[in-house]
Amino acid sequence: MEFSGENIDRYIDTVIKGQTSDLRIPPEACLVEGSLEPCTIVIFGATGDLTMRKLAPALYNLYLTGALPDSVIIVGAARSEMSHVQFRERIRDAVAGMDLSNWDRFAASLYYQPVQFESPDSFAQLSAVLHGLEKGRNPKGNKIFYLAIPPSFYASTAELLGTTGLSLERESGNGWVRIVVEKPFGRDLKTAVDLNRTLHKHFEEHQIFRIDHYLAKETVQNVLMFRFANAIFEPLWNRMFIDHMRITAAESLGVENRAQYYEESGVLRDMFQNHMLQLVSLVAMEPPSRMEADYIRDEKCKVFRSLRLLSPVDSTRQVVLGQYTAGTVDGKPVPGYRDEPGVNPNSRTPTFAMMKVFVDNWRWQGVPFYLTSGKRLAKKMTEIVIHFKKVPHSMFRGILGEGISSNLLTLGIYPDERIHLTFQTKNPGAKVCLRSVRMEFDYRQDYTGPVLDAYEKAIMDCIQGDHMLFWRQDGVELCWSFLDPLLEACGDCFDKGPELLFYEAGTWGPGADDAWRAD
Repeated sequence: MEFSGENIDRYIDTVIKGQTSDLRIPPEACLVEGSLEPCTIVIFGATGDLTMRKLAPALYNLYLTGALPDSVIIVGAARSEMSHVQFRERIRDAVAGMDLSNWDRFAASLYYQPVQFESPDSFAQLSAVLHGLEKGRNPKGNKIFYLAIPPSFYASTAELLGTTGLSLERESGNGWVRIVVEKPFGRDLKTAVDLNRTLHKHFEEHQIFRIDHYLAKETVQNVLMFRFANAIFEPLWNRMFIDHMRITAAESLGVENRAQYYEESGVLRDMFQNHMLQLVSLVAMEPPSRMEADYIRDEKCKVFRSLRLLSPVDSTRQVVLGQYTAGTVDGKPVPGYRDEPGVNPNSRTPTFAMMKVFVDNWRWQGVPFYLTSGKRLAKKMTEIVIHFKKVPHSMFRGILGEGISSNLLTLGIYPDERIHLTFQTKNPGAKVCLRSVRMEFDYRQDYTGPVLDAYEKAIMDCIQGDHMLFWRQDGVELCWSFLDPLLEACGDCFDKGPELLFYEAGTWGPGADDAWRAD
């Protein structure tokens, strides 16, 4: 059936009356709300790894699903000299494993312009090229500038977009203009504030989209739906019923070709300041009064403000740092971190961290959140596990002893995109024996429609001007404020702060977990 506005109303009526047997929302109706405006997407760093691995496939898949505006213009901008045809060939190679039946039509929207990121003349030429391309296809002049470039070029690129007038919106003849900034948003609180000050010289806050692709994962978004669209869990979602939470983001890969970046960041800057603390905010936040960007980001910031700061003593007791050595992953030998190309042979950069975090507010006082992330671990896996408290009094003590397992609720983010709840039941038979069983839900269950990956969702939200899955500056600064004392205490992990431990690649890390459990 056609899913027009009229029969959406009819669908709502039938839901109210309980008559939904012949009506189901088609998957396409959930893909995008309304038609997207024509726009030009300029990708700075168009020949880099991020563009080829993530952005090019995301844009092409959006085109295949009909989500991109028909008159979209995609302009690659990088320092290399290249023709439009050569650029299209590179993008085609990047999407070679996808359905290429509509490639020629998509390729017609691809263009390339060489740009030097610190040259005013280069940006003036880009402005002239964009003006010429937009005639007829993007008459309003709507633009997205995506910074898929090293962080060292963020400031100069934003500055030159401003001085050439490309950041100006409608009052200057342009449509809307948005800038997408990839993490990291600075190296610490000071540099994050400096970067924000530079961005705000030429862009208003509503124009800035600080992207964290973790937030755009369907399974991460579903944490909010699971908590606040169901009445059965939220009454238990507090210190009275939950003993602790565990958030794990494990990677089996090493640093690959990111050694230069990783040597400067390490796991704390790469994962904890953004991804890990965002996951904490989703499971710890209070219910927002509306499903709108600033209402949700307000509640997240309340969590960030409530994070208990780590004292120098806490940093040695509540943080474990590690670095991988040579080992075996998926049956293949892999080098240690110090043996990776581009890594200092004496590097003290942590590739693994475990952190015990407390949220000091009424709901979570005394409940520890155990955060773990690292590279070259046993497998790639991201999950949130809620450990409920044990039963307050066991009437089975005389029969079963003290060993009744607590209930676990697991929110699988990747690759196990499931929710499962473990609880106790009786084994069949005359003797009283308990066993743990699971109720499971698969996110893909009974769904056959198109699926957007994280970058596809983020690009669509940017075109629509929806900030819900993007960072707000106060959230960025609050997270750096929490992490800065630890980074200062750690230094190079020599004489102060947590000791740097070593773990074999392909294992689960240094394994201080059992010691924490005794706290």
